[in-house]
Amino acid sequence: MACLTAPPVGIYGEIIASLSLLQRSKTGSRRRGKKGRRQVEQEYLDDALAAFSGYIAIDELYDGPFCVLSIVDNRTYRRLAYRVLDHSPKAADISRFLKPFKNELDDRGLTLRGITTDGSTLYPGPLALIFNGVPHQICCFHVIKELTHSILHAVAKVRKQMNAKLPPLPRGRPRKSRRRHVQRIQREKRRINELFENRYLFVTHHLTPSEMRTLQRITRGLPQLRALREIMDEVYGLFDRRCRTDTALEKLAQLRRRVKRFKEVGKTLAKLYSPNLEKALTFLDDKLLPSTSNAVERGNRRHRKMQKTVYRVRTKQSLEQRMALDLLREMHAGGRQHADKALHRARSPGRFRDESAESPVTVL
Repeated sequence: MACLTAPPVGIYGEIIASLSLLQRSKTGSRRRGKKGRRQVEQEYLDDALAAFSGYIAIDELYDGPFCVLSIVDNRTYRRLAYRVLDHSPKAADISRFLKPFKNELDDRGLTLRGITTDGSTLYPGPLALIFNGVPHQICCFHVIKELTHSILHAVAKVRKQMNAKLPPLPRGRPRKSRRRHVQRIQREKRRINELFENRYLFVTHHLTPSEMRTLQRITRGLPQLRALREIMDEVYGLFDRRCRTDTALEKLAQLRRRVKRFKEVGKTLAKLYSPNLEKALTFLDDKLLPSTSNAVERGNRRHRKMQKTVYRVRTKQSLEQRMALDLLREMHAGGRQHADKALHRARSPGRFRDESAESPVTVL
């Protein structure tokens, strides 16, 4: 039975505020609060840890004045935990972030087999305190990036030294007696320009035969530059999965002794003596331990891309909601893929029937 609960308003007749004597439904009347977000996070964590690989990657993401700490499964690429800070993280913040995650693993009887981080100094102390004995791998991409910068800096240093030795050319057309001298200086300048244009050849992992010939041509008479390329080849050889960590450490010790002999470029390659380089070789003793932290880096890139559309929204609550929404999206990813595949099969059954007919069938 309908009843009028509001008086007539204006010239458009009566406004009926309610057509039922029952109480107003609360479904969809308000947004999810902290309790709903925690429920989503707990459901997601149960689902993600059901297929836990035992290997995680940890990284921090700086978003304006805030910092987002993340733990991601380094083999299934699923985010396991996050925390939003309104200040730059310190070792105490990392410890407070890792302890609840360790408790979740202990409650489920799960074992952590390996941890991968970047070269930040935030993680070694808390990881040794909370996950004592677990192998700690430094992302080899970050280590190689620092070494390639050192190699390119050494190449630039040699190039500047070559340019400083060239005498200045006088203006105008050179005299006939000085024409060969000017031509030699111009050839040297072209060579310096080629060193700059082809500087990537000193750090590229695999060179084609044409690139190798170009490198041999531009480094003719410059043994220190050829030594830099040989050093870079040996650095790439350290991360070969076919050898063990002890073998790689022996090769690294030999490489460091060799670099000391090159006094001209030895100081610019100080990154070779970094302890992070030794930790970046930990993955060689475990075939399942990923050598990079690409899993957590990919999640950070997705977060930055989503935040571009809401760049003005920078509050701690909005960032926490953004991360919770990302967890919800990952939790329903399998269902979305199954629904998309079912729709494709329903819309074009002939194509899928042909593919299934062409696929070979093995009878046991």
